[in-house]
Amino acid sequence: MNVRWTQRNPQWTWLLLAWVVALLATLSALFLGEVMGMTPCLLCWYQRILMFPLALILGMASFSEDRRGAIYALPLALAGVGASAYHTALIAGWVPQWWIPCGAGPSCSDQSLEIFFGIQIPWLSLLAFAAVATFLIVFLRKTPA
Repeated sequence: MNVRWTQRNPQWTWLLLAWVVALLATLSALFLGEVMGMTPCLLCWYQRILMFPLALILGMASFSEDRRGAIYALPLALAGVGASAYHTALIAGWVPQWWIPCGAGPSCSDQSLEIFFGIQIPWLSLLAFAAVATFLIVFLRKTPA
């Protein structure tokens, strides 16, 4: 990346950070599914459906300096916060058992993979979506319409 670009437009760094988080989350989900062979549950699929386009939209918006990409990405990030917050509440046991949306396939409420000293994947998904949404809100407030 051109150093003068970030010095001239420091607010675009927020959009670039949102893209980096979305890209890392997308690559991590692909690694878990394709390399480690873990089949995602239904709620994990919904979160993937919301995260994968973010990596594309924010990447194109970052490198073309197009503010509209952040506007298009923000609803996806906020929906992802909602889906991952629900999944996190499900894992924590804060949601009644009859609210579990999963049917056949892996259980949404029984996550077996823990990384980073006991942190489960839905918690990391919530963190990623919240970070992307926060970066996008800061970016949109700092850039003129």
